[in-house]
Amino acid sequence: MARANVDTWLVEDRGSDLIQRIGFASVVETNFRSVPMTTYIKSEPRIADMDVDVIPKGGTYGEDTSGVDEVLLTTFKYGKALRLAEEDSEDTTVVNVLDAKKLSWGRSFATKYDNASIGVVAAQNGITVPHTSIYRTLSQADSTTGYAAGANLLSGAALTYDELSALVGLVEVSGYHDDSTSLFFAHPAFKAAIRGIKDTQGHPIFIPNPVASGIAGTLFGYPVKFTNGAKTTATASSNPTGAGGAAGVAGNPLFGFGNTELLLAGKRSGPESVVIPGRDGLSALTDEDILKVRARRAFTVAMPAAVALFELTHA
Repeated sequence: MARANVDTWLVEDRGSDLIQRIGFASVVETNFRSVPMTTYIKSEPRIADMDVDVIPKGGTYGEDTSGVDEVLLTTFKYGKALRLAEEDSEDTTVVNVLDAKKLSWGRSFATKYDNASIGVVAAQNGITVPHTSIYRTLSQADSTTGYAAGANLLSGAALTYDELSALVGLVEVSGYHDDSTSLFFAHPAFKAAIRGIKDTQGHPIFIPNPVASGIAGTLFGYPVKFTNGAKTTATASSNPTGAGGAAGVAGNPLFGFGNTELLLAGKRSGPESVVIPGRDGLSALTDEDILKVRARRAFTVAMPAAVALFELTHA
């Protein structure tokens, strides 16, 4: 396999196969508001609504008294290393193993980042739970914004027209809804269900579009994106599993709706990779090349009321 050995991290080009793979598989990476980060920690302002007065000619401007606070984004590193015998990596007759592994890493990263940001039910610990997920945020009270614990968490044994309407309604009345930046995000397990949901006229409410068009399907006019990460788990996983059951049990598929401008995806660096040749350091003793791939990401919900989740449960 023809390749160049390097000793510096190579940032993936925007149009690379790896970036496209992640973009296709991850809702958080592609659709939530991207926040560039130049340090591992960054505070983003969360500004309470500013009021407006009608002022008569010569009148005095009233001063706004709404508060100003902030949310904190902390990056954590998603990465993996692969050892490959130098003889295999230099064999021009074999498949490009390094590129194939990078694509596989991209798919796993997309799912794990989404799961950590959407479906993990436990509190953040910076290791197995890198972020405070949407699910966790909505399950806890927030005295700063006045959000009540569980207010935007719906659950049931089946996803129905009424449940979908209620899900959207929770966000629409929050004061933080914006038609232009809102979307549905869901686990693929819901695809069959929403294809069968009809309105009062008997028409399907889910309007799919071909994948090749690059346009998402729609529900109630809002885009619908699917991710394998939208499932309840105890810790962040690149392959969320579990038998499911009552609310909060691992394995329950999630269907979400929210204003993506208030769902913050912090991006410090990557995806990027480096190939360490098997002629250097300890690798020289085994003739093994090492591929390392990483990305540093953060996530937080700026306003809990701006997003809602439906959890598919069963006894």
